[in-house]
Amino acid sequence: MIRIAAAAADSKGGEDLVALDVSEPMPLADGFLLVTGRSERNVAAIADEIEDKLLEAGHKRLRREGRQEARWVLVDFGDLIVHVFHEEERTYYGLERLWKDCPVIPIDLPAATPAE
Repeated sequence: MIRIAAAAADSKGGEDLVALDVSEPMPLADGFLLVTGRSERNVAAIADEIEDKLLEAGHKRLRREGRQEARWVLVDFGDLIVHVFHEEERTYYGLERLWKDCPVIPIDLPAATPAE
């Protein structure tokens, strides 16, 4: 799920992708994916693409919050909770600091092919 969501975020210009294993302190989810967008429009596009790709892969969305304002969009897929932030909100709320004791999950994004 993280690989699909990260690739979707990357395809829409998502930046500073961080995946955290939150399964130990939070039994309701296994992982968080944190992504930054450059504008409200970009945040919404990233969240929509992640949601579309995970739904295509057969995962069920439980809830989505913040889409209208597009400053911090949370998409809950049960095992994975995706947080797409505007850069100001990401800095302000500092989820990495709050969950600093959780292991980071490596994200393997497909290598970009050079344009010919």
